[in-house]
Amino acid sequence: MKKIKVYLQYPWKFPDSPYYKYLIDNPPKDITYINTEKQKGSITNKKFFWFSNFLKRNIRRFANSQKLSIPNARLSPRGNYDLIHCAHCLSKNKNKPWIADIEGEWQLYIGKKTKKSKEKVREILTGKNCKKIMPWAEKTKKEILKEFPEIKEKVRVVYPATPLHKKTTSKKNKNDKITMLYETRYFWIKGGIIALEVYKKLKERYDDKIDLIFISDVPEKVKERYPKLKIRNLVSNNELLKLYKKSDIFFYPSFVDTFGFGLLEAMGFGIPIVTVNTKYTKTRKEIVENNINGLIFDINDNTCEKLINQKENVVIKEDEEKIINQLVENCSKLIENKKLREKMSKECIFEINLGRFSIKERNKKLKRIYGKALE
Repeated sequence: MKKIKVYLQYPWKFPDSPYYKYLIDNPPKDITYINTEKQKGSITNKKFFWFSNFLKRNIRRFANSQKLSIPNARLSPRGNYDLIHCAHCLSKNKNKPWIADIEGEWQLYIGKKTKKSKEKVREILTGKNCKKIMPWAEKTKKEILKEFPEIKEKVRVVYPATPLHKKTTSKKNKNDKITMLYETRYFWIKGGIIALEVYKKLKERYDDKIDLIFISDVPEKVKERYPKLKIRNLVSNNELLKLYKKSDIFFYPSFVDTFGFGLLEAMGFGIPIVTVNTKYTKTRKEIVENNINGLIFDINDNTCEKLINQKENVVIKEDEEKIINQLVENCSKLIENKKLREKMSKECIFEINLGRFSIKERNKKLKRIYGKALE
């Protein structure tokens, strides 16, 4: 197979997902990626992160307020490359074949979907230069095909991948602390209050037997409620990797996610996961299998809606208390059962090394897709 130059087209000026960092760092054989200079993974600088979110949020609000709805399509510059790989967007280019990876069906639009914008997206997807749409999960594939069944032959799931990391810490002795890690940039919608309450109860139960790491953009008024917990602000990717290396349990009670890339990163270090499944964590159970590589339970739709709509409420209600108690028990299972942690760790490592989320599997699929797109 000849060497292929692929232009990475992002929906914003700079990308904000470790997915593309791992793609660039570990490309398929004979593939060279163009437009990679600004790819450094997730934004962790607090001011830059706030500005980026502010900008994106207000663009979407403006589009919705003006009832604008257009395809989320970009025009790539002319250049010395063979193929365009669109990252979370579509292409307007008429002179080059292109493919697109899609985390969620909503990424096909700017503004709320309308009948008119749907037809414009359909025109783009059925165009001759659109060679392949690659949803990140089976659930996303179903959502896309429900809207556009005529492109069935163009749609193929390509799961994201992350490298397998070796943990530098030695095997824990009987008296060593168990380390739990909670890390997210979006505090409220990622179950931040729930997580702090769980940490509070775990600290009371296990005292100095556990080390609780909590990283997020937490409001000061919330920090004041938990004086005994160490709450850290956002950290760099390099610092986060160091924290993964020494962690034994990844705690992620987020009730909103299109995918949840942090789950894969934890698995890359062989870390079992404690999490939840809701109507808004659409692909969670494609990643976390209960009692296999983690512990997961369902939150019913009514409770989920209450959690989503609580905004910045810090008062714990009865429904939330039940969820908190269940999470405490699941965390306790892993804290107390070393054999269970080791069993789940091996499953995580398998999936990242040889399974669905392995770089080897992703690259095999991508190389075939790139080659077919140029035939």
